[in-house]
Amino acid sequence: MTDRSRYAPGPASGAHVRKDGEKWTLVLVRELRHSPEKVWRALTDPAQLREWAPFDADGTLGTVGATVKLTTVGAPAPHVTETKVKRADAPKVLEYKWGDFDIRWELEPVGAGTRLTLWTNIDRRFISMGAAGWHIAFDVLDHLLSGAPIGRIVGPEAMKFDGWQRLNAEYAKQFGIEMPTWSSNAAER
Repeated sequence: MTDRSRYAPGPASGAHVRKDGEKWTLVLVRELRHSPEKVWRALTDPAQLREWAPFDADGTLGTVGATVKLTTVGAPAPHVTETKVKRADAPKVLEYKWGDFDIRWELEPVGAGTRLTLWTNIDRRFISMGAAGWHIAFDVLDHLLSGAPIGRIVGPEAMKFDGWQRLNAEYAKQFGIEMPTWSSNAAER
């Protein structure tokens, strides 16, 4: 594993919010230097998900109709949800639910790499926090795919990570919302 102390997230970018009344959808776009097939495996393979995603999966997410248990990492209490994969068009589109969150991934070839787009509904009060968390997760994913893993940084650990508070504030400003407050004590519970 590469030395995590050298990692610092870049500026908030590649995210916007789609608003439909009270339903808000976070859309994050990241260009990766890896093929869609390689990125697809990282999105669907339980062993690779354990290296970067904010949840563990007990089976592959790459098969339509598959029932998979997703366990949120770093939650104060165990949070396990069962999901059914709605769409798995490798290596282009993946859709499933993670608890109450609709998750949609799109992979588009760009040169020798991939434009990865995530759509997920998040309570509008926490949408900048979600953007900051996914931003860091995407960075960890990129390191993993480049062969220089830095280890998963999610949940309360991400919130304490240097750069997360800055990202939260930058995304809140970009989205035109008030930055949510989250005490460090809550992150430790």
